[in-house]
Amino acid sequence: MSTFKSGKDVGADAPTVHKIRITLTSKDVKNLEKVCADLLKGAKDKKLKVHGPVRMPTKTLRITTRKTPNGEGSKTWDRFEMKVHKRLIDLYSPTEAVKQITTMSIEPGVEVEVTIADGN
Repeated sequence: MSTFKSGKDVGADAPTVHKIRITLTSKDVKNLEKVCADLLKGAKDKKLKVHGPVRMPTKTLRITTRKTPNGEGSKTWDRFEMKVHKRLIDLYSPTEAVKQITTMSIEPGVEVEVTIADGN
């Protein structure tokens, strides 16, 4: 048996593949789903491996407050609530490809968070 290795390294030319997690949050579901669909369309055009969108549970923020500014009058209450929707998309690709995908226009009210990890 020889300990000689060939001069060619199989993985030397290929760019490193990262796991990129895109977290989208919004109060408006329509805008959120539109951004998700645009991201997935761009990723499929580039032939990237995609997992998602994973729909996380909706957070409901509730505030109950008295209607009257002072303590007088009937005890009437206002109840306000805001729902926050969240989606996760995992992409397995080089960093340059994600920069090209995420340069699209994003709907107002949608927040995007991009986290890059190793491709494990």
